[in-house]
Amino acid sequence: MPKDLVILVADKNMEQGVRGLVARPRSLGIREIEFDAFVHPRRDPGCVREAHTFLQPLSNQYRYAIVMFDRQGSGREQSPVNILSAQVRQRLAVNGWGNRAEVIVLDPELEVWVFSQSPLVEHCLGWPSTHGSMRNWLENRGLWTRSHSKPAEPKRAMEELLQKVKRPSSAATYMALAKRVGLQHCIDPAFLKFRGVLASWFPVAE
Repeated sequence: MPKDLVILVADKNMEQGVRGLVARPRSLGIREIEFDAFVHPRRDPGCVREAHTFLQPLSNQYRYAIVMFDRQGSGREQSPVNILSAQVRQRLAVNGWGNRAEVIVLDPELEVWVFSQSPLVEHCLGWPSTHGSMRNWLENRGLWTRSHSKPAEPKRAMEELLQKVKRPSSAATYMALAKRVGLQHCIDPAFLKFRGVLASWFPVAE
C-alpha cells in the first residue's frame, strides 16, 4: 500500500519544520498520516525546476505530494506566487501525479512562519526577558515595521535575533518552533494553504 504523503522541500530547516508540524495532527485538524520528507540537493531552484523529475519515480509509492520552497532564492523572485506554484504543479501533474500534488511557495522565505504572536517563539529562540520584547528590539533595529504583521526580511531578522542571543542557527530550532508554537494565530497565506491542503486530503475520521 502506498504511504499517505511525500513532501519535497528546499533545505534542512524546512524539512525539520514540516516534520514538527505534521507531528501535530490534532493542531492541524487532520488524522495521523504516514509520510516522508526529502530535501532537494539543489535547494529552492531545484524544487522549482526539477521537482517533477525528483518525484516522478515516487508517484506510485505515495497517495499525495507537496513541494515546498522559498520564493526568495528560487531564481523566480519576479514571478507571482500563484503563477509560480501553478507552473510547478502543472509539471507534476503531467509527470505521474495528476491532481494529487500541491505546491507551497513561502513568500518571501520560511522564516515568515516564525514570527507569530505566541510567547513561545521567544522561548524557543532563547530570547531572555531582560532584553525586553523581541518585536521591540527588531523594530528599534529597523527590521520590523509596527504597521506590518511580519518583518519584511524574516530570514535576516531571525539571523540577527540568534546572533544577539549567541545561538547558532540550526534545523533543531525550526523543529522546536513547529512542535511547540500555537498554530491558531498564524495567518500567513502559505501556511493556511499548507494546512488547508492537508485537511482536504486527510480529514479526521467521523
